[in-house]
Amino acid sequence: MPAGRFKQWLHSKRYSESTITTYSEALKSFLVFYREKPVAEITNEDVIVYNNEYILKNNLSASYQNQIVNAIKLYFATIRETKIEIDKIHRPKRSKLLPNVLSKEEIKLILNTHSNIKHKTMLSLIYSCGLRCGELLALQPVHIDSKRNIVLIKNAKGKKDRIAPLSPKILEMLREYYTSFRPTTYLFEGQIKGQPYDARSLQLILKQALQKTGITKPVTLHWLRHSFATHLLESGTDLRYIQELLGHNSSKTTEIYTHVSTKSIQQIKSPFNDL
Repeated sequence: MPAGRFKQWLHSKRYSESTITTYSEALKSFLVFYREKPVAEITNEDVIVYNNEYILKNNLSASYQNQIVNAIKLYFATIRETKIEIDKIHRPKRSKLLPNVLSKEEIKLILNTHSNIKHKTMLSLIYSCGLRCGELLALQPVHIDSKRNIVLIKNAKGKKDRIAPLSPKILEMLREYYTSFRPTTYLFEGQIKGQPYDARSLQLILKQALQKTGITKPVTLHWLRHSFATHLLESGTDLRYIQELLGHNSSKTTEIYTHVSTKSIQQIKSPFNDL
């Protein structure tokens, strides 16, 4: 199957545009590396050689290597004649990085720096509902259900809809914002009516807030989502509910927050105290 047909196949499986681009480019890099070899002759050993001779030699990341593996597995799953054993394609060992979390005090400082109601509402909504940046920008006014106090997050990552609770404070903020800006298609629109707000502009809003507060940590919008999950865990919310709120497929993804929650760690008495 040529790379173009692979792209069509991914489209038919309804993968997102960004995933299709990533996988297509990753696969192209692999197939170009073995351009002298018929696809049907490529083996698992060739994948190992590619990892060593291309990925490692060019200092490419483990996450990029993982994407290559995903692309190769999907591609060879669509080919009848192959020597590749899909289940035996080895992955790089994943680095176990903990999510970056801010304290409630730091979150409060960040959210209160902006006097602009639109900027303040956007950042507050990400934290208060644990949204991904793209999920916030895809919100429409109809997704805010003020009667049931919920936000409907449509077509989130993995094509899953989910709901998040809407705090009364956020609802108040949204009403004030709505009165001033009167959005039409999207809840948060850019310069052009009916067009969603730009992701880079939203990152800039966060950057400005950090400069005003003097917080020097390399905070990203995703840190607000991580902080939401960790603060929920620290206040005693069941991990299964947090999994639902974040839209995680696997509970293993959500469990990582137990490693950054300081609630139980703070109760441990250091032996240094007894010296």
